[in-house]
Amino acid sequence: MHEIAELIGGMRNICGNEEVVRQRLAAVAQTPLYQPISDVDFRAIRAACAVALHMHQPLIPAGGGDLSTAAIISNLQYMLEHQSIGDNHNAPVFHTCYRRMGAIIPELVEQGKSPRVMLEYSGTLLHGLCSMGLDDVLDTLGRITANPEYHRYVEWLGAPWGHAVAPSTPVQDYRRHVEAWQQHFAGLFGLDALERVRGLSPSEMALPNHPDVACHFVETLRDCGYQWVLVQEHSVEQVTNGRHPERPHLPHRLVCTNSKGESAEIVAIIKTRGSDTKLVAQMQPWYEAASLQCLELAGRPVPPLVTQIADGENGGVMMNEFPPKYREVVGLASGTDVPLMNVSEYLEFLAGLGIKTNDYPALRPVFQGRIWERMEPGDGQERLAQVVEELKQEDHLFHMDGGSWTNDLSWVRGYEDVLSAMEASSAKFDRVIRKGRMTTGDPRYRNALFHLLASQTSCYRYWGQGQWTDYGREICRRTETILSHDFN
Repeated sequence: MHEIAELIGGMRNICGNEEVVRQRLAAVAQTPLYQPISDVDFRAIRAACAVALHMHQPLIPAGGGDLSTAAIISNLQYMLEHQSIGDNHNAPVFHTCYRRMGAIIPELVEQGKSPRVMLEYSGTLLHGLCSMGLDDVLDTLGRITANPEYHRYVEWLGAPWGHAVAPSTPVQDYRRHVEAWQQHFAGLFGLDALERVRGLSPSEMALPNHPDVACHFVETLRDCGYQWVLVQEHSVEQVTNGRHPERPHLPHRLVCTNSKGESAEIVAIIKTRGSDTKLVAQMQPWYEAASLQCLELAGRPVPPLVTQIADGENGGVMMNEFPPKYREVVGLASGTDVPLMNVSEYLEFLAGLGIKTNDYPALRPVFQGRIWERMEPGDGQERLAQVVEELKQEDHLFHMDGGSWTNDLSWVRGYEDVLSAMEASSAKFDRVIRKGRMTTGDPRYRNALFHLLASQTSCYRYWGQGQWTDYGREICRRTETILSHDFN
């Protein structure tokens, strides 16, 4: 049986296996994986709760004193080596947070309880853990990922490899991020484990709302075998009336149509509220679920699912209070009519009741309704650009920057310098690859891709102007240098 190597020629194996992954996921796309092994009596419950932990560390050119020559290392490594600077003293705790679910899940299972957790680790974090030799983390994660004893309890979520924000990452590069993460994950934990990764968690919960970009986004996820995506409540609107979702605890369909009139859709699971780590750290989603009753969907009563995701390592509440609270709530929920469930498990149970994807209400990204009031899908890119500009002139709140976990942070405005560097290196990458007819399995391609994807990490914008934007521009510079040197 074909498996994907973790490393090739000393480089992270993030490309060259696209067709192997696509065929493997297509072969199991219609196979229920979680419902057959679940210990939940779905017809007897009235609500459920799903929690996900997002983990990320960027890669930075900080392995030395000179920015232009410093080795690219994990930010976690830099923090561990410079604990006297700022909040770097948290690095040992972060290390523990990346490892701890691999110990907590087996502990609870041994006690006869029924835990659930969804895990999402960025590719740059996984690369850093490997490069630092943190086998304690990788071994404990591998145990709950590969061992069939824990398959019902743990669901991994896919992610863009370099923690790139979808609305402002070139669409062809976003696809490369998604494919790179799949291959990296399979190299670490095996293709069998990748088969069970059916949902994607977008970095920063960033959803494109430009019609053409949004349609590319959904096409990318579907082409890569994903069956559902996590979306932020206020980043979407109902197709029927333009309002935010009225029943956010039920699955929806994210339907995206582009200026050519083409449409793509995928199941959307709604994360409610903003990004308050305390919600998950104190297991608020379960207490919210405990207050709910079944809802009607397609003429059937179904239990609502309260879904939340939060950073799994950031903030004192998550660092210190989450483990005991999680253990407590797992004890309270196990075997009751308000259990913890993972999303794919929940969706498979709905399918078992005869509920079809078309029965889910339709959503679209925010502001798109205002666009389609003025033009028809199929009117083309020029008309779309004209309508967008008209709406911007009429309403300063209207934008095509995408939706995210926060309404007051743009991933575009104020970052033109680093974005222009990203776009330049991306354009050169495509130009050189096309000219050289380079395959994705070529080591030169792999090296250039690693730098390209690493340069598009959201951290180079989130932390504002200064050192972090310098990091981003420097990795972009290296990408262009590699393309000029290695491909001539």
